[in-house]
Amino acid sequence: MKLVVFISFIIISHHHMVNAGVQILSKSKLEKCERSSDGPLNCTSKIVINMAVPSQASGKEASIVARVDEVEEKSDDTIKTLRDPPVITVYKSAAYALYDLTYIRDVPYKPEEFHVKTRKCESHAGANIVGQCVSLRDDQGRVIEHTQPTCCPCGKWRRVPSSCGNFFNKMRKGKVNTAHCLRFPGDWFHVFGIGQHSVGFNIRINVKTGLKTTEVVIGPNNRTATSLDNFLRVNLVGDFVGYNSIPSFEDFFLVIPRQGGQGQPRDLGRNFSMWMLLERVRFTLDGLECDKIGVSYEAFNNQPGFCSAPQMSCLHNQLWNFWDADQNRIRRNQPPLYDVLGRFERINEHPNAGSHSFSIGITEVVNSNLLLELKADDIEYVYQSPGTIVSIAVPTFEALTQYGTATITTNNTGGVEAAYSLTFDCSRGVNPMEEQFFTMKPGHLVSRYYKVQPTSDQAAKYMCTAILKDSDFKETDRAECQFTTTATVLDNGTQLPWEPPKSDGIKGYFESVESFWHALWEGMVDFITGKTCRMKCSSFFDLGCHLRHICMTWLLLFGLFLAIFPTVILLLWLLHETGLFDPIYDWWQDNFWDDEQKMQHIIKQRPDDWNKRHKKKSRHHADGTHKRQRQQKGISQEPRHTHSERHHHVKRDKHKPERIKDGSFTDHPLYVNKGENVTEDKNKYSRHDDRTTKAVNKHGHVKADDTHHKHYRSKRKT
Repeated sequence: MKLVVFISFIIISHHHMVNAGVQILSKSKLEKCERSSDGPLNCTSKIVINMAVPSQASGKEASIVARVDEVEEKSDDTIKTLRDPPVITVYKSAAYALYDLTYIRDVPYKPEEFHVKTRKCESHAGANIVGQCVSLRDDQGRVIEHTQPTCCPCGKWRRVPSSCGNFFNKMRKGKVNTAHCLRFPGDWFHVFGIGQHSVGFNIRINVKTGLKTTEVVIGPNNRTATSLDNFLRVNLVGDFVGYNSIPSFEDFFLVIPRQGGQGQPRDLGRNFSMWMLLERVRFTLDGLECDKIGVSYEAFNNQPGFCSAPQMSCLHNQLWNFWDADQNRIRRNQPPLYDVLGRFERINEHPNAGSHSFSIGITEVVNSNLLLELKADDIEYVYQSPGTIVSIAVPTFEALTQYGTATITTNNTGGVEAAYSLTFDCSRGVNPMEEQFFTMKPGHLVSRYYKVQPTSDQAAKYMCTAILKDSDFKETDRAECQFTTTATVLDNGTQLPWEPPKSDGIKGYFESVESFWHALWEGMVDFITGKTCRMKCSSFFDLGCHLRHICMTWLLLFGLFLAIFPTVILLLWLLHETGLFDPIYDWWQDNFWDDEQKMQHIIKQRPDDWNKRHKKKSRHHADGTHKRQRQQKGISQEPRHTHSERHHHVKRDKHKPERIKDGSFTDHPLYVNKGENVTEDKNKYSRHDDRTTKAVNKHGHVKADDTHHKHYRSKRKT
């Protein structure tokens, strides 16, 4: 007997396990158990399941759940349903690349050169002469070799430029020189060699049958596992596709901050931000090469041309230089070149992490091929049996806003327990419903429920059909039913139009009128006081809010605010017309205009305009009051000038082109060669001759010592 097993699977997700695209690829069968040297299952028949289990995206942890529901017997091509189907749960951990580590040595993070200016530098000198460059000693007091200072003479082109002093200081104190030494004041790092890589992950398989649970764990280092009860056996066949993105670090050294003392550490620590991968050629293992990581005292002191070389020579390309370079790249949003943290994921997260290995996460998605064998001696099948549909009930319900419940009762009319499937299909206008699967014992009634949801909100009648099928998917019974829905009742609340109250009599009418006027009055008060605006509009300049709520107070204030600008402009113009700014104009012309600018401005004005401006009468004497007074007193006016002609404080034109400082316009160089014509024009446009001109001050007012003006004032007093 040979059976093909059909598997239905369910993808589950929980916390960090994301399982988009997870699949089970399988072709499984029921076989006879055979004894072999690999340790066969103790059974007569077994279910063999061949599946592919992929990793989650970026190689992270994934999980799947599968259930063996049906088997097909090849002898008669019949499909049988398992009474108690096994549930298989597979957990695949994140994949990682594991590298072996070999401890090499410790190296300083930042070697530094120190120098001391002195006059008696010697290699065996004490701290009072060479300061911090004094020779170092070990725990037993012995001088550490090559730690003594190197002495360099003074001079401008030496390692540290210095002045040699004058002759007398040399004779009295000695010649100036400098002591140089190498010291390692900072941190130290462990250096590890990196071996070949291996791929690591774990796959945990859990099989549940009824109340029994069986579990095994396999991986690349343990490809075959059998449960203690011999019910389950799993074999990791391999990966369908090889990994392509795993880097090789055989030409690199791993450097990490020192953990504890010198030598092989017990633990690598978790300070991944300081872990770096550097090429082997950047290191000196014996310390005798300059400008490499691990430089020693001997290489520093024995470098050629020591005193003529620049300071810090032989100390380039150290660990701190590479770390600073990566930090600059990170600040520019560029990936690092040496730091482990910015280049790889899931660093050192493998099980049993120690100081002899380190790992990085694999970001590829690769399918692992599993072969599962389940003991099948106690498998029970669900057989076929006839059945009928006893009743269908669908109560009337309101369309669209609610869903109805269809209750279908079925009966197993056969003599064995069997599996059935039930479908419930309705006419157009009802959302489709899923098919349901269930088992029934002989002679038992089972009720199944469906949610019926129409797509229209109108009252209607619908026709539905229920079909019952056995485990062989053959129809055993069919029944039809009808149900109706009522129209959807819309209740929009405050959006409904206003309707008068339904109270009877004249009293209800007056109550409605009273409520209407009360609401109208409250609306007007709120409009005038702006209470709603203050509550809903927080800002004075929230134009949209104030216009939406029609705030009267805000409209008035905003209108006044806009009226400020034209009012200020009009006020300035009126002050200008009254001559308030004339002193400012005069001051500007006197201080910033030269004679040529003044004459050009006068030439632009017409002589008629000049005459008209001087013939303007003052509003103060426009009514002829003084003329009538003189006529009453018998004073003759013909031989004298009018008062308006004598006064020059009349209203000026805005530009005042006739005012020129220190002389009349005929004295300007432009008019010197004009001759008598210029003189005549001058007399024509100036009626007061020299006597009136002298009596007028700078601003056009009559001076107090004007005799003609004094005579006129005495006449008025009499």
